[in-house]
Amino acid sequence: MAAAGGGREATTSGCGLKRRYAPHDQEEETMNQDQPSKEDRCGRIWSGIDLLKDVTENKHVLPTGLEGIDRLLGGGLRQGQLTEVTGPSSSGKTQVCLHSASHAPVKHMGVVMYLDTTNSFSPSRIATIIDGTNDLSDRKGFDLLSKERLKTVMQSIICESVFDIFGMFEVLHQLEVSLLNEKVIGDGRRICLLIIDSISSLLAPIIGGKYPQGRSMMISLAMILKKLAYEHNLAVLVTNHMVSAGNGAVKPALGESWKSVPHVRLMISREHSSNICTGTVLKHTLLASGRTAKFVLL
Repeated sequence: MAAAGGGREATTSGCGLKRRYAPHDQEEETMNQDQPSKEDRCGRIWSGIDLLKDVTENKHVLPTGLEGIDRLLGGGLRQGQLTEVTGPSSSGKTQVCLHSASHAPVKHMGVVMYLDTTNSFSPSRIATIIDGTNDLSDRKGFDLLSKERLKTVMQSIICESVFDIFGMFEVLHQLEVSLLNEKVIGDGRRICLLIIDSISSLLAPIIGGKYPQGRSMMISLAMILKKLAYEHNLAVLVTNHMVSAGNGAVKPALGESWKSVPHVRLMISREHSSNICTGTVLKHTLLASGRTAKFVLL
Protein backbone atom coordinates (compact mmCIF):
# COMPACT_ATOMS: atom_id res chain seq x y z
CA MET A 1 0.00 0.00 0.00
CA ALA A 2 1.32 3.42 -0.87
CA ALA A 3 2.30 5.68 2.00
CA ALA A 4 -0.40 8.07 3.14
CA GLY A 5 1.85 11.08 2.96
CA GLY A 6 2.75 10.62 -0.69
CA GLY A 7 0.92 11.58 -3.87
CA ARG A 8 -2.80 11.12 -4.34
CA GLU A 9 -2.64 8.59 -7.17
CA ALA A 10 -5.16 5.78 -7.27
CA THR A 11 -4.02 2.35 -6.11
CA THR A 12 -5.47 -1.13 -6.40
CA SER A 13 -6.22 -3.15 -3.28
CA GLY A 14 -5.41 -6.78 -2.69
CA CYS A 15 -9.03 -7.73 -3.38
CA GLY A 16 -8.97 -5.98 -6.75
CA LEU A 17 -10.85 -2.83 -5.73
CA LYS A 18 -9.74 0.43 -7.35
CA ARG A 19 -9.04 2.88 -4.56
CA ARG A 20 -8.19 6.52 -4.06
CA TYR A 21 -7.02 8.50 -1.07
CA ALA A 22 -9.67 10.17 1.05
CA PRO A 23 -9.32 13.93 1.69
CA HIS A 24 -7.94 15.05 5.03
CA ASP A 25 -10.76 17.52 5.71
CA GLN A 26 -13.74 15.15 5.65
CA GLU A 27 -16.75 17.12 6.86
CA GLU A 28 -18.39 15.96 10.06
CA GLU A 29 -22.04 15.02 9.68
CA THR A 30 -24.74 13.88 12.05
CA MET A 31 -24.51 10.16 12.76
CA ASN A 32 -28.02 8.85 13.10
CA GLN A 33 -28.60 5.39 11.73
CA ASP A 34 -32.25 5.35 12.70
CA GLN A 35 -33.17 7.75 9.90
CA PRO A 36 -33.39 6.97 6.18
CA SER A 37 -30.46 7.97 3.97
CA LYS A 38 -30.10 11.60 2.96
CA GLU A 39 -31.05 10.75 -0.61
CA ASP A 40 -34.22 8.97 0.55
CA ARG A 41 -35.20 11.79 2.91
CA CYS A 42 -34.98 14.28 0.05
CA GLY A 43 -37.02 12.09 -2.29
CA ARG A 44 -39.89 10.98 -0.02
CA ILE A 45 -41.39 11.11 3.42
CA TRP A 46 -41.00 7.86 5.34
CA SER A 47 -43.96 6.77 7.47
CA GLY A 48 -43.68 4.57 10.51
CA ILE A 49 -45.02 1.67 8.43
CA ASP A 50 -42.27 2.24 5.82
CA LEU A 51 -39.59 2.21 8.49
CA LEU A 52 -41.02 -0.90 10.16
CA LYS A 53 -41.19 -2.71 6.82
CA ASP A 54 -37.56 -1.81 6.08
CA VAL A 55 -36.43 -3.15 9.45
CA THR A 56 -38.42 -6.38 9.28
CA GLU A 57 -37.74 -7.18 5.60
CA ASN A 58 -34.20 -5.87 5.07
CA LYS A 59 -32.42 -5.69 8.41
CA HIS A 60 -31.76 -9.34 9.25
CA VAL A 61 -29.67 -10.84 12.05
CA LEU A 62 -26.44 -12.74 11.30
CA PRO A 63 -25.61 -15.39 13.93
CA THR A 64 -21.99 -15.43 15.09
CA GLY A 65 -22.05 -19.16 15.75
CA LEU A 66 -21.24 -18.56 19.41
CA GLU A 67 -24.37 -19.50 21.33
CA GLY A 68 -23.83 -17.26 24.34
CA ILE A 69 -23.15 -14.16 22.25
CA ASP A 70 -26.07 -14.83 19.92
CA ARG A 71 -28.37 -15.22 22.92
CA LEU A 72 -27.13 -11.94 24.41
CA LEU A 73 -27.55 -10.03 21.14
CA GLY A 74 -31.00 -11.32 20.29
CA GLY A 75 -29.80 -13.70 17.58
CA GLY A 76 -26.48 -12.20 16.51
CA LEU A 77 -25.18 -9.23 14.55
CA ARG A 78 -27.98 -7.03 13.24
CA GLN A 79 -27.76 -5.70 9.71
CA GLY A 80 -27.99 -1.91 9.55
CA GLN A 81 -26.10 -1.56 12.83
CA LEU A 82 -22.53 -1.25 14.08
CA THR A 83 -21.57 -3.72 16.80
CA GLU A 84 -18.43 -3.25 18.87
CA VAL A 85 -16.69 -6.06 20.74
CA THR A 86 -14.34 -4.77 23.40
CA GLY A 87 -12.19 -6.47 25.99
CA PRO A 88 -8.68 -6.86 27.41
CA SER A 89 -5.83 -8.33 25.41
CA SER A 90 -6.28 -12.06 24.68
CA SER A 91 -9.91 -11.98 25.76
CA GLY A 92 -11.10 -13.45 22.45
CA LYS A 93 -12.08 -10.41 20.36
CA THR A 94 -10.38 -11.66 17.19
CA GLN A 95 -11.81 -15.13 17.77
CA VAL A 96 -15.32 -13.66 17.80
CA CYS A 97 -14.53 -11.98 14.47
CA LEU A 98 -13.23 -15.21 12.95
CA HIS A 99 -16.25 -17.17 14.17
CA SER A 100 -18.57 -14.54 12.70
CA ALA A 101 -16.68 -14.55 9.39
CA SER A 102 -16.93 -18.34 9.28
CA HIS A 103 -20.59 -18.58 10.13
CA ALA A 104 -22.21 -16.19 7.63
CA PRO A 105 -20.95 -18.03 4.50
CA VAL A 106 -21.81 -21.44 5.96
CA LYS A 107 -25.39 -20.24 6.44
CA HIS A 108 -25.37 -18.90 2.84
CA MET A 109 -26.02 -15.37 4.07
CA GLY A 110 -23.49 -13.66 1.83
CA VAL A 111 -19.92 -12.47 1.53
CA VAL A 112 -17.77 -11.17 4.40
CA MET A 113 -15.31 -8.30 4.05
CA TYR A 114 -12.60 -8.61 6.69
CA LEU A 115 -10.37 -5.55 7.19
CA ASP A 116 -7.34 -6.67 9.18
CA THR A 117 -5.34 -3.91 10.87
CA THR A 118 -3.11 -6.08 13.06
CA ASN A 119 -2.21 -9.12 10.92
CA SER A 120 -4.59 -11.18 13.03
CA PHE A 121 -6.61 -12.91 10.30
CA SER A 122 -5.85 -16.63 10.41
CA PRO A 123 -7.01 -19.00 7.62
CA SER A 124 -5.91 -21.98 9.72
CA ARG A 125 -8.10 -20.76 12.59
CA ILE A 126 -11.02 -20.51 10.17
CA ALA A 127 -10.32 -24.14 9.23
CA THR A 128 -10.40 -25.30 12.86
CA ILE A 129 -13.69 -23.46 13.41
CA ILE A 130 -15.24 -25.14 10.38
CA ASP A 131 -13.87 -28.53 11.42
CA GLY A 132 -14.99 -28.07 15.02
CA THR A 133 -11.65 -29.17 16.51
CA ASN A 134 -8.50 -27.57 17.81
CA ASP A 135 -6.13 -29.81 15.85
CA LEU A 136 -5.65 -29.76 12.10
CA SER A 137 -2.49 -31.86 12.26
CA ASP A 138 -4.62 -34.97 11.83
CA ARG A 139 -5.93 -34.35 8.33
CA LYS A 140 -7.78 -37.69 8.39
CA GLY A 141 -10.38 -36.08 10.61
CA PHE A 142 -10.98 -33.29 8.11
CA ASP A 143 -13.66 -35.02 6.04
CA LEU A 144 -14.92 -34.18 2.57
CA LEU A 145 -17.92 -32.26 3.87
CA SER A 146 -15.68 -30.10 6.05
CA LYS A 147 -13.38 -29.44 3.10
CA GLU A 148 -16.32 -28.30 0.99
CA ARG A 149 -17.54 -26.05 3.79
CA LEU A 150 -14.05 -24.62 4.21
CA LYS A 151 -13.82 -23.94 0.48
CA THR A 152 -17.21 -22.18 0.56
CA VAL A 153 -16.18 -20.05 3.52
CA MET A 154 -12.75 -19.04 2.23
CA GLN A 155 -14.18 -18.12 -1.19
CA SER A 156 -16.71 -15.92 0.61
CA ILE A 157 -14.20 -13.88 2.64
CA ILE A 158 -12.47 -10.83 1.20
CA CYS A 159 -9.50 -10.06 3.45
CA GLU A 160 -7.70 -6.73 3.16
CA SER A 161 -4.79 -5.53 5.31
CA VAL A 162 -5.21 -1.88 6.30
CA PHE A 163 -2.56 -0.19 8.42
CA ASP A 164 -3.52 3.50 8.48
CA ILE A 165 -6.63 5.65 8.55
CA PHE A 166 -6.18 6.85 4.96
CA GLY A 167 -6.03 3.28 3.69
CA MET A 168 -9.26 2.61 5.59
CA PHE A 169 -10.97 5.57 3.94
CA GLU A 170 -9.84 4.24 0.55
CA VAL A 171 -11.19 0.74 1.07
CA LEU A 172 -14.52 1.95 2.43
CA HIS A 173 -14.91 4.41 -0.44
CA GLN A 174 -14.45 1.68 -3.00
CA LEU A 175 -16.75 -0.64 -1.06
CA GLU A 176 -19.47 2.01 -1.20
CA VAL A 177 -18.93 2.50 -4.93
CA SER A 178 -19.25 -1.25 -5.49
CA LEU A 179 -22.40 -1.45 -3.39
CA LEU A 180 -23.97 1.56 -5.14
CA ASN A 181 -23.25 -0.07 -8.50
CA GLU A 182 -24.88 -3.23 -7.15
CA LYS A 183 -21.77 -5.29 -7.79
CA VAL A 184 -21.85 -8.82 -6.44
CA ILE A 185 -19.11 -11.24 -5.41
CA GLY A 186 -19.08 -14.84 -6.68
CA ASP A 187 -22.35 -16.87 -6.94
CA GLY A 188 -24.35 -13.64 -7.19
CA ARG A 189 -24.01 -13.01 -3.44
CA ARG A 190 -23.50 -9.59 -1.93
CA ILE A 191 -21.51 -8.48 1.07
CA CYS A 192 -23.55 -8.95 4.25
CA LEU A 193 -20.90 -8.48 6.95
CA LEU A 194 -18.05 -5.97 7.32
CA ILE A 195 -15.46 -6.73 10.02
CA ILE A 196 -12.71 -4.37 11.20
CA ASP A 197 -10.23 -5.96 13.60
CA SER A 198 -9.20 -3.78 15.22
CA ILE A 199 -10.56 -0.28 14.72
CA SER A 200 -8.81 1.08 17.82
CA SER A 201 -5.36 0.23 16.45
CA LEU A 202 -6.02 2.70 13.62
CA LEU A 203 -7.77 5.40 15.61
CA ALA A 204 -5.86 5.47 18.91
CA PRO A 205 -2.62 6.81 17.35
CA ILE A 206 -4.36 9.75 15.62
CA ILE A 207 -6.59 11.08 18.40
CA GLY A 208 -3.68 12.27 20.55
CA GLY A 209 -2.73 15.92 20.96
CA LYS A 210 -0.24 16.04 18.07
CA TYR A 211 -2.95 15.15 15.51
CA PRO A 212 -5.45 18.05 15.58
CA GLN A 213 -7.57 16.43 12.84
CA GLY A 214 -7.61 13.03 14.55
CA ARG A 215 -10.98 13.28 16.23
CA SER A 216 -12.53 14.75 13.11
CA MET A 217 -11.27 11.77 11.11
CA MET A 218 -12.58 9.39 13.77
CA ILE A 219 -16.06 10.91 13.53
CA SER A 220 -15.88 10.81 9.72
CA LEU A 221 -14.99 7.12 9.82
CA ALA A 222 -17.84 6.43 12.23
CA MET A 223 -20.27 8.28 9.96
CA ILE A 224 -19.14 6.26 6.92
CA LEU A 225 -19.49 2.93 8.72
CA LYS A 226 -22.98 3.69 10.00
CA LYS A 227 -24.04 4.97 6.58
CA LEU A 228 -22.78 1.80 4.89
CA ALA A 229 -24.52 -0.35 7.49
CA TYR A 230 -27.91 1.32 7.18
CA GLU A 231 -28.11 2.07 3.47
CA HIS A 232 -26.68 -1.26 2.27
CA ASN A 233 -28.01 -3.61 4.96
CA LEU A 234 -24.57 -4.55 6.26
CA ALA A 235 -23.81 -5.82 9.72
CA VAL A 236 -20.65 -4.00 10.81
CA LEU A 237 -18.48 -5.61 13.50
CA VAL A 238 -15.47 -3.79 14.98
CA THR A 239 -13.12 -4.56 17.86
CA ASN A 240 -11.79 -2.13 20.44
CA HIS A 241 -9.24 -2.58 23.22
CA MET A 242 -9.49 -1.52 26.85
CA VAL A 243 -7.61 1.24 28.68
CA SER A 244 -7.18 2.18 32.31
CA ALA A 245 -10.03 4.06 33.95
CA GLY A 246 -8.12 4.60 37.20
CA ASN A 247 -8.25 2.75 40.52
CA GLY A 248 -7.52 -0.52 38.74
CA ALA A 249 -10.63 -0.35 36.57
CA VAL A 250 -10.66 -0.51 32.77
CA LYS A 251 -12.92 0.92 30.08
CA PRO A 252 -13.20 0.73 26.27
CA ALA A 253 -10.68 2.89 24.43
CA LEU A 254 -11.30 5.86 22.08
CA GLY A 255 -13.02 8.08 24.62
CA GLU A 256 -16.43 9.68 24.99
CA SER A 257 -16.65 10.80 21.35
CA TRP A 258 -16.59 7.18 20.17
CA LYS A 259 -18.77 5.90 23.01
CA SER A 260 -21.96 7.05 21.28
CA VAL A 261 -21.03 5.50 17.91
CA PRO A 262 -21.76 1.75 18.27
CA HIS A 263 -25.39 0.68 18.34
CA VAL A 264 -24.31 -2.38 20.33
CA ARG A 265 -21.38 -2.69 22.72
CA LEU A 266 -20.34 -6.12 23.96
CA MET A 267 -17.52 -6.55 26.48
CA ILE A 268 -15.88 -9.96 26.69
CA SER A 269 -13.44 -11.48 29.15
CA ARG A 270 -11.76 -14.88 29.38
CA GLU A 271 -11.21 -17.00 32.46
CA HIS A 272 -7.53 -17.53 33.24
CA SER A 273 -5.99 -20.44 31.29
CA SER A 274 -9.39 -21.37 29.95
CA ASN A 275 -11.44 -21.21 26.75
CA ILE A 276 -14.53 -20.18 28.71
CA CYS A 277 -15.47 -16.52 28.14
CA THR A 278 -18.06 -14.16 29.53
CA GLY A 279 -19.92 -11.60 27.45
CA THR A 280 -21.55 -8.53 28.98
CA VAL A 281 -23.88 -6.19 27.11
CA LEU A 282 -22.77 -2.61 27.74
CA LYS A 283 -25.17 -1.06 25.24
CA HIS A 284 -27.96 -2.27 22.97
CA THR A 285 -30.60 -0.42 20.98
CA LEU A 286 -33.30 -3.05 21.57
CA LEU A 287 -32.32 -5.09 24.63
CA ALA A 288 -31.45 -4.36 28.24
CA SER A 289 -27.84 -3.63 29.14
CA GLY A 290 -25.97 -5.43 31.91
CA ARG A 291 -26.95 -8.95 30.86
CA THR A 292 -24.18 -11.58 30.78
CA ALA A 293 -23.68 -15.01 29.26
CA LYS A 294 -20.92 -17.61 29.06
CA PHE A 295 -19.59 -18.94 25.77
CA VAL A 296 -16.79 -21.26 24.71
CA LEU A 297 -14.05 -20.58 22.15
CA LEU A 298 -12.74 -23.84 20.72
